[in-house]
Amino acid sequence: MINAENVINYLNETILTRKAGNGGFFPSITHKIPCPVATSWAILACLSSGIKTEEIKTAQAYLSAIQREDGRICIDVHNSAAFWPTALAILAWQGASEYRNQYDKAIQFLLNTTGIHFPKEADAPTGHDTSIHGWPWIENTHSWIEPTALSILALKIAGHTEHVRVKEGIKMIMNRQLNNGGWNYGNTTVFGRELYPMPDSTAIAISALYGSISRPDIDKSIDYLKSRIEKIKAPFSLGWGILGLSVWDERPGEIKEKILESLNLQKTYGEFQTSLLSLLLISYTAPKGLQGIFHTES
Repeated sequence: MINAENVINYLNETILTRKAGNGGFFPSITHKIPCPVATSWAILACLSSGIKTEEIKTAQAYLSAIQREDGRICIDVHNSAAFWPTALAILAWQGASEYRNQYDKAIQFLLNTTGIHFPKEADAPTGHDTSIHGWPWIENTHSWIEPTALSILALKIAGHTEHVRVKEGIKMIMNRQLNNGGWNYGNTTVFGRELYPMPDSTAIAISALYGSISRPDIDKSIDYLKSRIEKIKAPFSLGWGILGLSVWDERPGEIKEKILESLNLQKTYGEFQTSLLSLLLISYTAPKGLQGIFHTES
């Protein structure tokens, strides 16, 4: 039985049971092919918890084995266009000197890659500026908030805060901020009507913006997330919500209890994916946000 006292041990132990023989991590208990997303998040969870050094090394080796020649890390072997896990792999290789070449290639790939962008037409149905470059989920598509924010996080932690691509990505995120506070997947208005914010998108955005944007510019977005965090139970939104608020010194209270409440949803919906369990663990063990794992203020 999971309770507030053993919830962190439960997360650690459950994540490690998802380890594959080749060093990667399975995405869930039912999927028996490792994937880069689960593996990267599991590495970050282990780094944040300070345990299982050997588990980290073999998982980093798995990421190295699946890296493409141009530096990208794809969602799976059959889909080279879905390269958004590259940012996660950069985070997972952070500080690993034996994978410096792979790390550098992945960084160069992100710096040289963008989504499809075009001038905004006067009668465009969407409100955001479609010309500002970010990063897409999939090659040759438009840029959106989550892949852009993940790329910015990875590049800033890697020391590229002042790079033109990072600065333009930050500009893109700020352009997609909703007037009433927060972000969604990346649209502001459609046919003149403002869309609703989402806690997970907002949390990922403010995590990436930390250190690059002044607090007054996103106060309304932080306030929106603070107003929602007490009601959130879904693991993705909860984990990112805690991390996003933490990096801005707004860490919520009773985090173990919140994580336990989320984990209890497994009784209804089945066991969470490895990446979600890892995200929940990191939200507890990284009181300064995702950046705090690496002891950087970037």
